[in-house]
Amino acid sequence: MKKIRRKIAAIALSLITITSLAACGGGAKESTSADGAAASITIGTLNLVNGDLIAQYEKWYEDELGVDVKLIKFDSGKDINSAIASGSIDIGQEGTSPAALAISNDLDIQVFWIGDIIGSAETLVARDGSGISSLADLKGKKVATPFASTAHYSLLNALKLEGVDQNDVELLDLQPDDIFAAWTRGDIDAAYVWYPVLSSLLENGTAITDSEQLADKGIVTADTNVVRREFAEANPELITRFVELQLKANDVINNDSTKAAQEISSILEIDEADAAEQITQFQYLNKDQQLEYLDGNFAETLKNTADFLVEQKSIKSAPDLNTFKERVTSEYVKAASE
Repeated sequence: MKKIRRKIAAIALSLITITSLAACGGGAKESTSADGAAASITIGTLNLVNGDLIAQYEKWYEDELGVDVKLIKFDSGKDINSAIASGSIDIGQEGTSPAALAISNDLDIQVFWIGDIIGSAETLVARDGSGISSLADLKGKKVATPFASTAHYSLLNALKLEGVDQNDVELLDLQPDDIFAAWTRGDIDAAYVWYPVLSSLLENGTAITDSEQLADKGIVTADTNVVRREFAEANPELITRFVELQLKANDVINNDSTKAAQEISSILEIDEADAAEQITQFQYLNKDQQLEYLDGNFAETLKNTADFLVEQKSIKSAPDLNTFKERVTSEYVKAASE
């Protein structure tokens, strides 16, 4: 079973095409009702393990949004960005890194919903017998992670928080399958990675820290929903209804995990036990928590992520913090009824 997880390596390459896609109008023409509001909505999904899957299973989008709905499955945040740029979707799911990248490349989006906060789904694991029991022990050790991923972002920030110079650690750029192979050979001492490779590493390794602990310290990685700003401004009530469905879905996850696991496993075609385990690895926010993030430091999180992408040479420069604040909005969550 392969868990859907986004990596942002190579996302920057796809953003090169955004301007041309938008210019040529590659998307379908928007259908409007007599009063000028949209008569349909196209939603891009990554099938991430969050409330979107509950809404899909329950067919809430089709039954409760009040317009014609088209769902399109994408493979990555880079594809979501390209589809939004071309106008072929109105709303899409993507991680904080693709969202930061889109804003840095002046894609006219709003970040209006946080689908989940990544928790122990991404973890730093040290091999048993490696002598590593803390982040400070990583000095002089070989540590693997997929570069320019959320795990890489978390690892470097964890080192920074502990005062460990990343140059004192031998960092290796390996994809998850390569991490597993290197671990099996004994070539690496630790790795920051996600499920399903993570579970294999934990069989003879020890968790040192994870993205949940880092989120508590302000180093947040998350999955978001973004919307074309033009579409949102023309259809605020529709975006608000969308948010209300996400709040209802999160209520299912947080209060009836058995039902949530059954519905998520059905959409993803995985075992219910796997779905139940994955649910525990994320935080799903209620309305008050959404507002705490969106009105709080979430714009700064995206700005920090963009600065990280600059450091990793994925983009040439990042805009100032005010630009990110302009693209993060809580207005639809505030307008939503619980």
